[in-house]
Amino acid sequence: MADQERIALFIDGANLYATAKSLGFDIDYKRLLKEHQNRGKLIRAFYYTALVEDQEYSSIRPLIDWLDYNGYSVVTKPTKEFIDSLGRRKVKGNMDIELAVDAMEMAEHLDHIVLFSGDGDFRSLVEAVQRKGVRVSVVSTNATQPAMVADELRRQADEFIDLVHLAAKIGRDPNERGERTQKYQERRPAASAFGGGGFDQDALED
Repeated sequence: MADQERIALFIDGANLYATAKSLGFDIDYKRLLKEHQNRGKLIRAFYYTALVEDQEYSSIRPLIDWLDYNGYSVVTKPTKEFIDSLGRRKVKGNMDIELAVDAMEMAEHLDHIVLFSGDGDFRSLVEAVQRKGVRVSVVSTNATQPAMVADELRRQADEFIDLVHLAAKIGRDPNERGERTQKYQERRPAASAFGGGGFDQDALED
């Protein structure tokens, strides 16, 4: 039965954040989870992100903590700092390998993988799990200029879902944004004094 389809979500956190921002809305992770629980048997929801460990405050930390306590399997690793050939300081935080390994290990227990990323590097992964009999949906967008999804990934997927069409189902109510930001800043008045990751704490659920 379709309602018993075994589903797992694999969320490339930085990629999904950038895609939603490019479309002008914030993800409500509570609604995202519920949406897919309604579509079948949700086995696991993975969220991948790199963290800058030496920052006194990281604006993504409240989101990570909330996800950890509310049904998501959060996978993190520290970013790596290096100096490029021109002497510029760079920070690297790629989670592709971690996501790919988990997807391959989980594939035999799943009927359907939903990949929240537009990264073309995942095309080979999608092909590999399809050979194991798993259907793969890719969630990203080609509604932006340039498109956030790589053409080769979109073509490889069994189904491409444009994030713009999910905004009404998994987007945060924009009216809540100011209220939540104000409440959070009152709880952590020092938070705005530090840089942090380019993530909004208003994706946090109370």
